[in-house]
Amino acid sequence: MASRNGSPSEGLGSGPVPDSDPDSLLGSALTTRHIEAFSRKMTTTASQLMGPLADPATSAHYQSAMSGLQKELRRPGIQQRVFSYAQAGSPTELVRSKLSRTEIQHRALAYLPDELLANIPENEHTYSLFQGFQASLPERESRHRRNHRRQSSRGQKLLGEDDGDAKGPKSVTRLKKDRDDLNHRLEMMGVRKNMCSSEIREIDNKIANLNSMRRIVLDRLGDLEQDEAQVEQELIDVDNKIEDLEEAIHDAATLAHTATPPTELVEDNEQYDSDDQPTSPGFMSASIYEKIPSPRSKRHKTMRRKSMPIRHEHFEPGSSIREFQAHNDQITALDFDAPFGTLVTSALDDTVRVWDLNLGRCIGLLEGHQASVRCLQVEDNICATGSMDASIRLWDLSRADYSPQENRIKEGEEDEEDGLGFGNPEDLPPPPHPSSMQDCPLFSLEAHVNEITALHFRGDTLVSGSADKTLRQWDLVKGRCVQTLDVLWAAAQASVGSVDGQWRNTGRLPDASADFVGALQCFDAALACGTADGMVRLWDLRSGQVRRSLVGHTGPVTTLQFDDVHLVTGSLDRSIRIWDLRAGSIHDAFAYDNPITSMMFDARRIAAAAGESVAKIYDKTDGRHWDCGAGVTAEAEGLNPAVVERLRLKDGYMTEEGRNSVFYVLL
Repeated sequence: MASRNGSPSEGLGSGPVPDSDPDSLLGSALTTRHIEAFSRKMTTTASQLMGPLADPATSAHYQSAMSGLQKELRRPGIQQRVFSYAQAGSPTELVRSKLSRTEIQHRALAYLPDELLANIPENEHTYSLFQGFQASLPERESRHRRNHRRQSSRGQKLLGEDDGDAKGPKSVTRLKKDRDDLNHRLEMMGVRKNMCSSEIREIDNKIANLNSMRRIVLDRLGDLEQDEAQVEQELIDVDNKIEDLEEAIHDAATLAHTATPPTELVEDNEQYDSDDQPTSPGFMSASIYEKIPSPRSKRHKTMRRKSMPIRHEHFEPGSSIREFQAHNDQITALDFDAPFGTLVTSALDDTVRVWDLNLGRCIGLLEGHQASVRCLQVEDNICATGSMDASIRLWDLSRADYSPQENRIKEGEEDEEDGLGFGNPEDLPPPPHPSSMQDCPLFSLEAHVNEITALHFRGDTLVSGSADKTLRQWDLVKGRCVQTLDVLWAAAQASVGSVDGQWRNTGRLPDASADFVGALQCFDAALACGTADGMVRLWDLRSGQVRRSLVGHTGPVTTLQFDDVHLVTGSLDRSIRIWDLRAGSIHDAFAYDNPITSMMFDARRIAAAAGESVAKIYDKTDGRHWDCGAGVTAEAEGLNPAVVERLRLKDGYMTEEGRNSVFYVLL
């Protein structure tokens, strides 16, 4: 029965609740009056515990509240619940007494921490999981059954012609069903479209993640290549130290063997005769000076890498591998021996520089010419340079005293960090040692009376072309000129058969600004030469005669190259022509917007410098024309790139020149 003063017994239910029910308190409904009564009791209890004891009002109210709680605690149902909670012993047993094992396991497995719940991505799908599963099912089977039903119903329609009244409602029902099917199919198509879009987004995310991982691995590969180069340099240093020690031991043994031992000097002291001093075998003769090492500094071996870099192989075609400032003036010629090998450049600043393509660092300067170098060629370790002083010089680059990681810091000087060594492109590389190339000069060839404009050597034969309108053949073994070819005389001999008896002008008049001998190449006894009159002449070096003249260019020929079948020429008439050497006729031709100043080809590509900021590449395998070089991305970056004037192509790698800079590019 409910009490009058609003005790908690009133909130246990609207009707009588048996005391034996353990969940009666948990299932009772609380009203506002019950909550207010409970609040008053809690307030009174707290004030009694924390407030002053002398307050009679608070003490009386506290006594009445405690008496009400004692009345409630005397009830058998309440006492039974308290005893059951006390017997539980621990919170775990209390939970087990109220929850079943299956529910506990479900809650344990379904529990998620707040960290995982905070990172749940938003659901961008407009369809449910069931709709996605339904859209993934094929519809062929249902369509086949539907068509089969339509075919089987044709006979029934023919038999039931008299039931015309029922035909109308059936057709409407069938059309509504078809409409529902079409709507369902349209809905499934929309779901499939969303599924495809989701898959595309997932693939894009995977590609982005893979690209980021690829960049990380490429950076790791670059670090490994730097460590590899450093280890190889340390190996070279150890080999040089071993050679020095072996030479020192050999010299000490030689001196000990030729010198007279002290015991022999004591034994022969009594028999020593001053007259026999020069002929005495125990005296140090002058021949020992031949065995004493020369005081000239020893030249250590140069660094030839045992392993080649492979990071560039994973770049896109046309990617720039390295760029470095080469000269202080316009570059006139450049050539390199092999990928990541040695590059030689010349410019109008009267310098010839040798570079390490692997590090982009200057090895040294080739000094000897009295004027700027106009043309050069690098083959293996031999470099040939032709200058405006009418001389040709040959150099052996293997004699260079160069160490890529060499520390040239003297005693007492501070250790200056090398920007290239730490990958800082803004820092300039250290200057080359002045004596690094002092052992490289071989000999000089002097016979021309004007500047050298073109040269080419192969084996022991070198052919040079000069502004004196002659070609000279040189024997590199003997170091002398063996033959002189007069281009004007050959042209006059070719015009003897003409009607007017004068030199037949097959092209334009020679351009005064162009080199008379623009390009040449020799192979064994064959020589191809392109001149300022637009003619390409094929010479036989055995007889010194012109065997064939190729007519087609209307401007000075500036570059040429041939192989076993074809001869490719470039001219200032803005064209590149491919000639068939077997037939002596033109095979193909390409026109450009600007004059051709340089050209090279390999088994797959033809690269040309056509007066633009990019190199023009023609892929012979698929017939595709594309641009390559630093100027491709310069416009997007807001830069003003220089015009490419000269380039060299070898084994899929290209070096191109832009004013006074060199770009090393992967094709």
